[in-house]
Amino acid sequence: MYALLNVSFALLAGLLMTRLFKKGHLPDVTAFLVAGVLIGPFVLGRLGIPGLGFGSYEEVASLGVISNVAMGFIAFSIGSEFRVEALKKTGKQALIIGIVQALSAALFVDLALLIFHWIAPQILSAPAAITLGAIATATAPAATLMVVRQYKAKGELTGLLLPIVALDDAVGLIVFAVSFGVAKALISGAISLVSILINPILEILLSLLLGCAAGYILTLLERLFHSNTNRNSLVIGFVFLTVGLSSLSWQIGELVIGFSPLLVCMMLGTLFCNICPLSEDLMDRSNKWSQALLAVFFVISGAELQLEVFAEPILILIGVVYILFRSLGKYCGARYSAKAVHCSPTVQKYLGITLLPQAGVALGMCVTAQQLGADGTLVRNIILFSVLIYELVGPLMTKRALEAAGDITQKPKDVRDRRQKKLDELVQKRIEEHGHARWESPFGKQKKS
Repeated sequence: MYALLNVSFALLAGLLMTRLFKKGHLPDVTAFLVAGVLIGPFVLGRLGIPGLGFGSYEEVASLGVISNVAMGFIAFSIGSEFRVEALKKTGKQALIIGIVQALSAALFVDLALLIFHWIAPQILSAPAAITLGAIATATAPAATLMVVRQYKAKGELTGLLLPIVALDDAVGLIVFAVSFGVAKALISGAISLVSILINPILEILLSLLLGCAAGYILTLLERLFHSNTNRNSLVIGFVFLTVGLSSLSWQIGELVIGFSPLLVCMMLGTLFCNICPLSEDLMDRSNKWSQALLAVFFVISGAELQLEVFAEPILILIGVVYILFRSLGKYCGARYSAKAVHCSPTVQKYLGITLLPQAGVALGMCVTAQQLGADGTLVRNIILFSVLIYELVGPLMTKRALEAAGDITQKPKDVRDRRQKKLDELVQKRIEEHGHARWESPFGKQKKS
């Protein structure tokens, strides 16, 4: 009943928070997440005023369709990074780095937490440790893409970063499926080849096929329209359609026929940008349309963060170990694989830092991990703690790394001076036209005649 009020309040709260965070030169993503925490069940939601904040996690979960669609647009946009021309230059490097850094994160976390299990088996079981290692592979494409868009980052590091983030999720799905199958086998004593290997490979193949089919059909239909407005509506409608189709699944015995929404929408964007001549302009238009949707998505993500995890010291201890070794695995894996494929020293130094954010994909894996019972609950709480830390700190670190690499730059002084001169001329012209003694510009500066 109050869903529309909650959505509008979330968007307004997020936008206002960006004005406060701008003074500290912090990314908008962080502002949206903090706004979500403030209007969530732990702060403003406690007042119990309908439509003014989220009173419970059930209210936040009721807006899950917005999160799903937002992730679809994020994946669709990332798909544009797989243009054939770009892949000829960085495809091999992105593939090798994407696989190595994901596997390194899983290996580092597995080793650290299995040692923790050996020291204190009553606190952390081996199945939980293995599952956490698999979840460590996942990166948050949403936060990374938002930072890149906000600061218009461009350069060698950004060119590698977005394809790697996309590949990261594909690798993560396979690693998680295999590790989770091993974890269930350790509990039940029975190993299922179908759940460990066949299901994840089938999911990836079906996702890529569905994405290709959707991209091809979208390109055919786009030719029927001559208005950019109608074309843009068609693209947006297809992303909605693709997200809806990819949520379908069927089970035949142990065999699961399903799709990964991220991979499907990413493949939709990849095929569309490579075979449609107008794709670049149309994807830019859809990106502008989806900005408000992404803002709501991040505010909702902030409201989902459960602060009660800080009440359990042992959970915090395991969470800190997880964060430290995942970060180390991501950084070392990215750095040394980048060196092996002859990336520049700047990319080697800063790429790993940009891969630290973690959120949506990891939380999705936690839902599956609930099948482990008590171990699944422990895994979920540890990931909730790590996501809280990563999402609040990760975007800022990504911004700093891109700045240090030279991919985020300020406009040259002469460009800023020219813009200010044009603004001053516009202000003077308005004063002369309207004869006002005082006129306030829409940019907040006041001029006197």
